[in-house]
Amino acid sequence: MRNFTRGRLFSFKYAFSGLRYVIISQRNAWIHAAITLLVVILAVLLKLNLQEWGILLLAIGLVWTAEIFNTALEALVDLVSPQPHPLAKIVKDTSAAAVLVSAIISILIGLLILLPPLIAALVN
Repeated sequence: MRNFTRGRLFSFKYAFSGLRYVIISQRNAWIHAAITLLVVILAVLLKLNLQEWGILLLAIGLVWTAEIFNTALEALVDLVSPQPHPLAKIVKDTSAAAVLVSAIISILIGLLILLPPLIAALVN
């Protein structure tokens, strides 16, 4: 049991190390972090219900997950193909496209959820 627990703790350590790498090394992660913070603050101020919070958190998680996978794929491509190669470009471009699509969808979700109560709060 002790080895099991220790193994799980190391798993968390490695996962947080990966997250730290993404945040430190990726400029877009800073943008995601700033927008995440703004959305959370706005959601608190607008007193969103649990369902709205759940949807927002899923959207935020989608973008962060896409960014993390994009970073991992870029590092892997650089490892296996240090020289420029058309297939390496395709991998990098399509993984970046996944981040873009998830960000666009998340923006639309954020607008659908946050805009009506924000307008109502500003009007009153």
